[in-house]
Amino acid sequence: MNKLIVALLAIVVAMAAYLGLWPVPVQAVAWDAPAAPGYAGPHAPNTKLAGLTLIPLGAESGPEHVVLGSDGKLYAATASGKVVRMQPDGSGQEVVADTGGRVLGFDFDAAGQLIAADAIKGLLSVAPDGKVTVLTDQVAGDPIRYADAVVVARNGKIYFSDASRRFAPARWGGTFEAAVLDILEQAATSRVLEYDPTTRSTRVVVQGLSFANGVALSNDEQSLFVAETGRYRIWKVAVAAQDLVAGSGSAQATGLLDNLPGYPDNLMRGADGRIWLGLSGPRSEKVDAMAGKPFLRELTLRLPRALWPLPKPYGHVIAFDESGRIVADLQDPSGAYPQTTGVTETADRLYIQNLHLGVLGWVKR
Repeated sequence: MNKLIVALLAIVVAMAAYLGLWPVPVQAVAWDAPAAPGYAGPHAPNTKLAGLTLIPLGAESGPEHVVLGSDGKLYAATASGKVVRMQPDGSGQEVVADTGGRVLGFDFDAAGQLIAADAIKGLLSVAPDGKVTVLTDQVAGDPIRYADAVVVARNGKIYFSDASRRFAPARWGGTFEAAVLDILEQAATSRVLEYDPTTRSTRVVVQGLSFANGVALSNDEQSLFVAETGRYRIWKVAVAAQDLVAGSGSAQATGLLDNLPGYPDNLMRGADGRIWLGLSGPRSEKVDAMAGKPFLRELTLRLPRALWPLPKPYGHVIAFDESGRIVADLQDPSGAYPQTTGVTETADRLYIQNLHLGVLGWVKR
């Protein structure tokens, strides 16, 4: 019996040592998470996103970002690194580009080049014949580790997010895994960059963000809207800002939407001044409760992945205007179409982007 007790104690000590001392990649930082607003007010529960019509993507999956091209066709970035073109009804699917990385966001410039934020390769240009060119993969010698979302201004300048300077998807198991590490750590190393194709120069517009994700331009193109996934908010930042630190009190960066009920992802312009936002998952009480407890967040990574406090499946997209007023809210609490990363609005449909599924869903406007 004594030997059994000793053995059990040894196991307990070993487990405690593992949970407390085993190295993890994050160096968690304490922060103050606002009390979750829940699903109330403009975000009251509804089922407007339920029952989507689904377009199968064949061998592809994860249409993280979808753009309506000037040719009237849909372009979708997929998990394989391929960009697939199709008719609005999903027919005629064909691969038009393969970056060999993971395109998360893209836009078209005035010359018809596809400008892609590739989480592995950096900021890319894809010619109509499929030729891929790296526009930039560093800022003043510092690598761009996680290019995420991108928008091209009318003057040709390109604005894009570098979601993490700590966790590059190429090193940490992929885009989702790297995102989880960055948001758990909360070191706020993310930034938004500007690339000027005329001078071929890259500069920092704003930094100090916790996983900067979607970016969109204001109508006058004097401001950027930026989704800060790790802190549940949307910023409005002057495009003229230079190496600005978010939250420093500067009038060039103001909070437009704060304390959202989920993790904000892609931003895309819609009709009538709308800006669509995808919420890739709902808030977690467990995660918010650990905001001021860095040790517990580090401990989480020593647990099996099945025990990680990941968001539950929930479909949710919203639209707001440039003043921050919520003008649309579509949900599917069943989670049948989860990880809704954004919305592509056409004349008659809303195409709902997602992170992992092998289908693209749409609903009538």
